[in-house]
Amino acid sequence: MNGSTLHEPPSAASASWRVALPHTVAAVPVARALVRTALAELEHTADCDTAELLTAELVANAVEHTAGHGPIELVVELQPTGCHVEVHDPDPAPPGGLTRPGLEAPDPWQEGGRGLLLIRALSSSCGHRPTESGKAVWFRLPALPPRLRPA
Repeated sequence: MNGSTLHEPPSAASASWRVALPHTVAAVPVARALVRTALAELEHTADCDTAELLTAELVANAVEHTAGHGPIELVVELQPTGCHVEVHDPDPAPPGGLTRPGLEAPDPWQEGGRGLLLIRALSSSCGHRPTESGKAVWFRLPALPPRLRPA
């Protein structure tokens, strides 16, 4: 993996990971694995499958739709109330359609165009914010109630 990983030791309140990923499609499975490992390591209560899917969408969008070859950054924060995932990229332009529901539906015959729709539909909240070096695009997932957690 390109880049360094920073893991802050888990506390009663939260834990977080930050990792630089290459600006290539190879970053997608690495990001999915990091989220899966983070949620499993702490026996976290957010839905791991959904977290992986939405993380893959954010990373794939950053790789496909942003200029430059510098690394992108994945930030995963686990909290008692759920998880927060951000992808930082060097392009300051906001992601089209992430926070504006009601735009035209994706073409069912095209391979792409569903990522932001999935993020809006499956997360408890999502958005983007400017950073010093570009932008961060994020989503949150709530903790699952105890009766819905995997055994």
